[in-house]
Amino acid sequence: MRVNFTVNGRPQEADDVWEGESLLYVLRERLGLPGSKNACEQGECGSCTVRLDGVPVCSCLVAAGQVEGREVVTVEGLAEYAKQREEAHREGGACASGACGTSLDEAKRWEAKPGQDSQTGEGVELSPIQQAFIDAGAVQCGFCTPGLLVAADEMLESNPSPTDADIREALSGNLCRCTGYEKILDAVRLAAARQERQGEAV
Repeated sequence: MRVNFTVNGRPQEADDVWEGESLLYVLRERLGLPGSKNACEQGECGSCTVRLDGVPVCSCLVAAGQVEGREVVTVEGLAEYAKQREEAHREGGACASGACGTSLDEAKRWEAKPGQDSQTGEGVELSPIQQAFIDAGAVQCGFCTPGLLVAADEMLESNPSPTDADIREALSGNLCRCTGYEKILDAVRLAAARQERQGEAV
């Protein structure tokens, strides 16, 4: 079958998709987006987390046919997605922090712009959560990082001032074998604090 959907703001088409093929396989092997990692293939580790119509999902558990006509954001498109979300909230006046949540209609209107590379994630300024992971030293081997970034970005979008319990709950579906998670939590706290300061400045 042929599957038409939007990935990181760009229309995509995958041909000869077989019935049991996962969204993860299509993203990595057919579209050349290796950011989402293939680890457990059972929805247990979170390494393959992407946003499907704005909602974090384990792409290993989503059949490729289920994404027909839908919107997918991978870690490669996260920076531009966050930037456009912030601009949209700023223009709308409400939710200046950019952390109000994205409606399904808003997610569907997101488009890749000329000059950005949402295929590789190169050539764009990092999203706040990506920069915070670097600044807090939350990246070690990096295998779990894409899924953690996508999950944390969604949590900060809907909850600009999370408690530690909120952060732990949002990231509970993501496993990291390198750390004790403390640097990851520090990174999310840092991104939330920066987001709050930015909201106050606007």
